[in-house]
Amino acid sequence: MFSFFRRKPAPTPSPAPTAAPAVAPEIPAFVAPTQLQPAAPAPTAPPAAAPATGSLIGSALVRPMDIPTPAPVAPERQRWVDRLSAGLRKTGSNIAQVFTGGQIDDHLYEELESALLMADTGVKATQHLLDEVKRKVASTGATRPVQVKNILHEALAQLLKPLEKALVIGAQQPTVIMVAGVNGAGKTTSIGKLTKHLADEGASVLLAAADTFRAAAREQLAIWADRNTVEIVSQEGGDPAAVSFDAVSAGRARGKDVVIVDTAGRLPTQLHLMEELRKIKRVVQKAQADAPHEVLLVIDGNTGQNALAQVKAFDAALQLTGLIVTKLDGTAKGGVLAAIAQEQPVPVYFIGVGEKLEDLETFDAREFAQALLG
Repeated sequence: MFSFFRRKPAPTPSPAPTAAPAVAPEIPAFVAPTQLQPAAPAPTAPPAAAPATGSLIGSALVRPMDIPTPAPVAPERQRWVDRLSAGLRKTGSNIAQVFTGGQIDDHLYEELESALLMADTGVKATQHLLDEVKRKVASTGATRPVQVKNILHEALAQLLKPLEKALVIGAQQPTVIMVAGVNGAGKTTSIGKLTKHLADEGASVLLAAADTFRAAAREQLAIWADRNTVEIVSQEGGDPAAVSFDAVSAGRARGKDVVIVDTAGRLPTQLHLMEELRKIKRVVQKAQADAPHEVLLVIDGNTGQNALAQVKAFDAALQLTGLIVTKLDGTAKGGVLAAIAQEQPVPVYFIGVGEKLEDLETFDAREFAQALLG
């Protein structure tokens, strides 16, 4: 089960106070067998002269063996990380070659700069990462290239960290998600995958086929609606804004959790189509005053710096709330997320590395940095 979103918890009323039972002991919560720990031996009093060891937290003495170890990564998530690493191998291998030498010198930094630029990290993000790496190398006294790689991993994870954000469903009824993107970015397929995972989590979804510009788009979305057993609002040759209005109105009337509006793919240079997007957003607000609650842009990870240009243009037109980055498998331009983080830090809700349903997952900065650098 994929946890693609968080439901906003409904407020629960405080229970009325009741008298505690006189003799009945409290029944302990169930503990799974794998969580059971052997009973610790009875403590023995140390010799009077023996000094205490460990860290003092509050008034409790915590010894090193008492500190819990981090929980292991869930098998499903580990499989995803493995797929992500495989998808970014072309980018990662180009960067990894920089650290195969025997010393840290100007030549290493020059090669690292070239590798980052070739990965479409962008000039500003590349300079930021180089400055951070050099500063950390100087402060730690690192002497081996492998240490530089570890420092770069940490610097990249910190740069990408602000892009992490969870998609929250349930704060509004329905939550209206408007999805935009250029033709070929994987917009409609991403909507289908997102619909599947939302439905699996128990959310009721209604789709709006507002991409009336492309003949096959409505049929493609209808296939996803049938596959996921969700409702769809569609009009042959209808006005995209009118379809969107009808869908949001229907979502409210039918008590849906989510309404996803699929819009026509267009280039940001197509000014008349970009204006149509603004119109859809205005009309959706007439159907539900606080909608759309999310405005997502789907971008193709293979397009590199062009993806950054798309983010800037669509953000200026629609005030984006999040991104879905697709087709990261096999690309040598995976560094574009660093460029986005440095220049236009719109949150990345999901990333995809293939066409399968399980190839779309939530974005984690540290996982991505590890997969990118190998």
